[in-house]
Amino acid sequence: MRYPEFLKDRGTIGFVAPSMGCTTEPYRSAFDNAIKRFHSMGYKTIEGPNCRCDSGIGISNTPKKCAEELNESYASVDSDVLISCGGGELMCEVVPYIDFERVKQSKPKWYMGYSDNTNFTFLEATIADTAGIYGPCAGSFGMEVWHESLTDAFNLLCGRKLSFTNYPMWEKESIKDENAPFVGYNLTEKSCISSIPAVAKGSRLTMRGRLLGGCMDCLINLLGTSFDHVREFNERYSDDGIIWFLEACDLNVMGMRRAMWQMKNAGWFSNVKGFLIGRPAHFGEEMFGIDHRQALSSLLREFNVPIIMDLDIGHMSPMMPVVCGSMADVSFDGSNFTISYDIEQ
Repeated sequence: MRYPEFLKDRGTIGFVAPSMGCTTEPYRSAFDNAIKRFHSMGYKTIEGPNCRCDSGIGISNTPKKCAEELNESYASVDSDVLISCGGGELMCEVVPYIDFERVKQSKPKWYMGYSDNTNFTFLEATIADTAGIYGPCAGSFGMEVWHESLTDAFNLLCGRKLSFTNYPMWEKESIKDENAPFVGYNLTEKSCISSIPAVAKGSRLTMRGRLLGGCMDCLINLLGTSFDHVREFNERYSDDGIIWFLEACDLNVMGMRRAMWQMKNAGWFSNVKGFLIGRPAHFGEEMFGIDHRQALSSLLREFNVPIIMDLDIGHMSPMMPVVCGSMADVSFDGSNFTISYDIEQ
């Protein structure tokens, strides 16, 4: 696994939009404020040609132009790290035009984004053996007062922090809109992490393995295509075992269960050491009398590995940054979750 160099003081942050660009409110103002913030911190920035473009369908531009921006920005010496402008709907259409061989041959560069950006963070790990960060997109850094999770993500980019813990509260409904583009998270819900097996008082659940995953909506779309190299990845890293981190956006309770069934029966979990499940966007919903916890846990129990659910991963902010492709140590004591990354420079 290749690990990029961390962002140095006064380095250059590049922005790309292989999914959606920052063209509507509150995203445009948030992006502008993020750039202003980074400049005030002493960093330089460079925008790809699609960052403020909205001529594509579910993405910023045509699939070819989106891939061209990503290919060139990744290989360019003008930026030190890349942060995606945002998520979207159809980054999958960009994937056939991404030059993964060029990614392999280029000096590795940190790429950070989540949701639709799974189409790169997951594939750069499984195809190009290059670690990426499943974490906040550019506009999130436009928050007037950064939440701890944003500081964590940026400190990871800079190599200042490699161990992270869960946050005490989370946001069920955002109050960010065109009239309040810089507002902080609406933290109304208490952390509700649970595990299988349950952790007895005074004890701790631990696991170690190589991280792989992202947004299930995107993952099942890649499954079975020519870009599905998970079987080979499992074989290459068989000695490590895989800790799968998974979360969902549009999938409802049964959709999440179907996605898990599909990944299981495709052999993706053949080398699994554990599951880290983020809070889904459909949190709290039930179908046929069961919620997402019951729907997923009953399907995954057969693997006899730890399952930790409702983590700060993904769409329900805040999110802790997850290094896709990295070795990690995980621990959970029944209320406090910690993840630490082994990143070799």
